[in-house]
Amino acid sequence: MTDPGRYPLLSAIESPAALRALPESELPAVAGELRDFLVHTVSQRGGHFAAGLGTVELTVALHYVYDTPHDRLVWDVGHQAYPHKVLTGRRDRLETIKHKGGLAPFPTRAESVYDTFGVGHSSTSISAALGMAIANHLEGGDRRVVAVIGDGAMSAGLAWEALNHAGSLDVDLLVVLNDNDMSISENVGALSNYLARLLSGKVYGHLRENSKKVLRRMPAAAWELVRRSEVHAKGMVLPGTLFEEMGFNYIGPVDGHDVGSLATTLRNMRGLKGPQLLHVVTQKGKGYAPAEADPIKWHGPGPFDPASGTIRKEKSSGPSYSQVFGEWLCDMAERDSRVVGITPAMREGSGLVEFERRFPDRYFDVAIAEQHAITLAAGLACEGRRPVVAIYSTFLQRGYDQLIHDVALQGLPVVFAIDRGGLVGSDGATHQGAFDLSYLRCIPNLVIMAPADENECRQMLYTAATLDRPAAVRYPRGQGPGVAVAKEMTALPVGRAEPRREGRSGLALLAFGAMVAAAEQLAAEFDATVVNMRFVKPLDVARVLEVARRHRAIVTIEDNAVAGGAGDAVMQCLQQNGVTLPSLSLGIPDRFIEHGSREENLVDAGLDLDSLRAAVHRFWSGRAQPRAVPAGG
Repeated sequence: MTDPGRYPLLSAIESPAALRALPESELPAVAGELRDFLVHTVSQRGGHFAAGLGTVELTVALHYVYDTPHDRLVWDVGHQAYPHKVLTGRRDRLETIKHKGGLAPFPTRAESVYDTFGVGHSSTSISAALGMAIANHLEGGDRRVVAVIGDGAMSAGLAWEALNHAGSLDVDLLVVLNDNDMSISENVGALSNYLARLLSGKVYGHLRENSKKVLRRMPAAAWELVRRSEVHAKGMVLPGTLFEEMGFNYIGPVDGHDVGSLATTLRNMRGLKGPQLLHVVTQKGKGYAPAEADPIKWHGPGPFDPASGTIRKEKSSGPSYSQVFGEWLCDMAERDSRVVGITPAMREGSGLVEFERRFPDRYFDVAIAEQHAITLAAGLACEGRRPVVAIYSTFLQRGYDQLIHDVALQGLPVVFAIDRGGLVGSDGATHQGAFDLSYLRCIPNLVIMAPADENECRQMLYTAATLDRPAAVRYPRGQGPGVAVAKEMTALPVGRAEPRREGRSGLALLAFGAMVAAAEQLAAEFDATVVNMRFVKPLDVARVLEVARRHRAIVTIEDNAVAGGAGDAVMQCLQQNGVTLPSLSLGIPDRFIEHGSREENLVDAGLDLDSLRAAVHRFWSGRAQPRAVPAGG
């Protein structure tokens, strides 16, 4: 339970209704206790941190003014929603966030009536909130709808599509632009620069107020002329014109850490009709000095000492796959001046920090704009460059049409370095890389590789870069089995699998990517053959048929959805070649895997070693009678 001695106000708030019962003069104290509570709680087990510190006052003010959950509050992404969870009855469970059986890492409809829309990927809030506002309008309801979106998320096209639509409708909607000059990395792009310039544009404010004093004595017609001129002139220093031209009534910027002023502003805006936009300026990491100084480092730290600001480091036995990729990309850029690197706002996570430092002219962070990242790569490839798109599996989903239409259809040599393939752990269902092999495998012209270890990852990336067609290398989060990475780069024969073990039982295990290590452990127990398939597409048809001819049963293993995955490719190969053989496909089942550690995710999906052993035993028992192997086979 929350300590009432340390948190006298916060400990009594079990719902926003209790918050609204307090006098407004208590709100700064509530915000102070909430910020301290976040620092203390997240320090114990880790979690998303700096973003939530920046929205403490905004969250308090929103729940104080709006009648949630009757009024709808939609958060974007959800990194900043920890204060929201605390104020909506989940305070004493916050320490469980991102852990198996605990609170979800992001707002989730199944978890609370206050989580009006499930999020995880960015830039969805305005579209979702607009849908709610339209539904309320059609029903003749009285509820208000608020979307909270960061300036980083505003870099995505989806947000602007929603703004464009909302501004043309007669619906009551408030968009709160939380401007902290950050996404996970620093924000990039023209819009971010525009908002940043605003913060130093005090000249406009003084000019406007002083001119009003002079113009009050002017006739009405002259007033109207001045007003129209002002609308165009203020666009030079104020972003309000941009939103007003899109049909929004713009108010701001306001101090996002003055909870009293926020409450007053929101109260005034709550009664306004039509599309409204409130521009709030906040600081990511506010109130905790280490996070203020380095909001990137403190975006999602592990457990830390709140007094010293020291993050406890996990023991590392070798480089992560992201680090292997980052080093490879630098080596390739040294070797080939045509190589360029592209990321949709994931510089740190994708391992591109060193590449940006060494090759700034060939590094392109396009902000949260996955569709643009892919078509940008296509355009670069058209002009002879060798673009490498570093992207998480779960984010590649957002650029699917561009992958098909702009890259694969034209056969352009774009390399997709797909990080976080498979089960990723604590970020949960919205971030699991469970579907990439399925949604990629059906695309013509695309080579798809899945490395079994760190060195194979490097060699596959090099292989992809040598091809004159699009290619994807899909690797998991974190570290591999610990295989030493060779400095030398050697292209692998495309579409060729690698036999790892020859068994005598008649059972063959065909494993893809990160599951090869588990397959090798199982093989010793079942005396099974193991093949590291390496290529999901083109599949090594000759190897599959050769294995089928010499074995009595085949099991495929992958950390991807079973439906449409790599195992399906093997089964289709057998069917199309008239081979009838007992077979089993093991992979992620047809459901979403929730948050927990990666190890717990594997158990939930039936892909941990014990579950795999049991599944193979059930399948293989009764089929294990000896069989004569043909001569020469």
